Amino acid sequence: MTQTADIVIDTAAASPGARMDAWLAKFNNALAANDPQAVASLFVSDSYWRDLVAFTWNLKTVEGPDQIAEMLAERLAETAPRGFAPSEAPSESDGVVEAFIEFETATGRGDGHLRIKADDDGEDRAWTLLTTLQELKGHEERNGFSRPMGAVHGNDPDRRSWAEKKDDEEAELGTAVQPYVLVIGGGQGGIALGARLRQLGVPSVVVDKYDRPGDQWRSRYKTLCLHDPVWYDHLPYLPFPDNWPVFAPKDKIGDWLEFYTKVMEVPYWSKTECTSASYDEEAGRWTVELVRDGEKMTLHPTQLVLATGMSGKANVPTFPGADVFAGDQHHSSRHPGPDAYVGKKVVVIGANNSAHDICKALVENGVDTTMVQRSSTHIVKSDSLMEIGLGALYSEQAVKGGMTTKKADMTFASLPYKIMHQFQIPLYDQIRERDKDFYARLEAAGFDLDFGDDESGLFMKYLRRGSGYYIDVGACERVADGTIKLAHGGVDHLTENSVVLADGTELPADVVVYATGYGSMNGWAADLMGQEVADRVGKVWGLGSDTTKDPGPWEGEQRNMWKPTQQPGLWFHGGNLHQSRHYSLYLALQLKARFEGLDTPVYGLQEVHHLS
Repeated sequence: MTQTADIVIDTAAASPGARMDAWLAKFNNALAANDPQAVASLFVSDSYWRDLVAFTWNLKTVEGPDQIAEMLAERLAETAPRGFAPSEAPSESDGVVEAFIEFETATGRGDGHLRIKADDDGEDRAWTLLTTLQELKGHEERNGFSRPMGAVHGNDPDRRSWAEKKDDEEAELGTAVQPYVLVIGGGQGGIALGARLRQLGVPSVVVDKYDRPGDQWRSRYKTLCLHDPVWYDHLPYLPFPDNWPVFAPKDKIGDWLEFYTKVMEVPYWSKTECTSASYDEEAGRWTVELVRDGEKMTLHPTQLVLATGMSGKANVPTFPGADVFAGDQHHSSRHPGPDAYVGKKVVVIGANNSAHDICKALVENGVDTTMVQRSSTHIVKSDSLMEIGLGALYSEQAVKGGMTTKKADMTFASLPYKIMHQFQIPLYDQIRERDKDFYARLEAAGFDLDFGDDESGLFMKYLRRGSGYYIDVGACERVADGTIKLAHGGVDHLTENSVVLADGTELPADVVVYATGYGSMNGWAADLMGQEVADRVGKVWGLGSDTTKDPGPWEGEQRNMWKPTQQPGLWFHGGNLHQSRHYSLYLALQLKARFEGLDTPVYGLQEVHHLS
């Protein structure tokens, strides 16, 4: 076994930089010696190594020295990592030294984040390590000093202009040239991934059923705005301008996505709907049937990405009596806004984000509105979330303090999911104390509140189940003062003109809005490829935390997101704008490596424990 104890340092007296350098020297020595056990001995017992593609060709977190040694026994020699070093001066807080780091592997260059602390014997050992692949050697993006010239100075046998070349490329795609990657879904996720693939030179096309990029946002109810602040929402390569509103209206986002698609030259087919897809195991490619602007066509991509939204298919319940209800019924995803419902009675089933937004717009237009709360909801005020929950990483103050989007993303990603709730609980304790009068008014109105199964708040609910919360931008005051009427319990049945709850309460209704959330993304796979493929993949989203709507066993990463699945050639991409930006890089690099024929042995391919 490699000896790593020959580098001795007084952790109590040494500077953060000296402590980090000493630990990294031991780490590099153990890696160079190809000694997994020596590497693992440099980690505390409750340690976490989160790898995004660099070592595992997967999104994988290994926990504790035994799992670290097991992963390295399989991956260390082939990965050939080296040159781990701080990319910025380390810092220290509460005995923990942390630093952004950089490194190389046999196939690529990576960035990461490291936290070390003194162990029981006084020796520094790693607590958390994040390693991420940033580029593939020999296949780097053409930017900075290597950006394209654009103009040709001198003789060029190709006399076509930029516009002519672009027109020819678009005409050939799908006919003379098959896309290596087909991305189904042209919202922020599909467009961000399309931009990444374009910059990496991977032949691909993003398809969407709407008429124009951004129509996914334009088609939603007219008062919809982002609840996440602008600093959290930048897309790759092209951040929002400095005068962009903190919370962007949905039509402004739609226009930005259309602009982004054009400027980033994302190959994008609008008015295109996929009708079926089947995988040829022997040929290693898909046959996908589409209808593009009314014309049938067939594509044969090698890789298929479902970027149809993290939430999956709309969950529309079927209640007894729905067929006799005389009014309008629709899911929140199809809600047009309040204008058509003035003078009517509206019952909204659900009490999360969409329900609150819809109810707020309705009552502000004088519409008699009742919200039906079927289970407790986590509420956090927008300004409290911005200041306490996101302010250290994603705010104007953070930017002024030197925080970049990439550094914020890396810091956020460096917290393993297994312990993330421990960092979230104190934040929500602060929020609960700060806004105690607000919560008291809601409870006095009969609203059923929660802060998650373990009091860890909004983001853990989002990661675990993607539902059960509302970021308050004003609707809660309308609930508290009774402007938005509140009812509780499950729906028993509908009559011709009412909603009847399980306790017999009858709510007169001309309109019923089902703000009832969404199912797993593999529902889209079932529709397109059949239930057998959907079941082979299993449930999409969630961590296996064994909390409400997130059944165990523990997964360690988001189920089936941005990484290989049990179905060859099938990938899932989605989430909010932050996740679309950050994780599109790792998905694009995995696809690029396969396009170039690199060896990509996947460590720890996720098992299937739940079908939906």
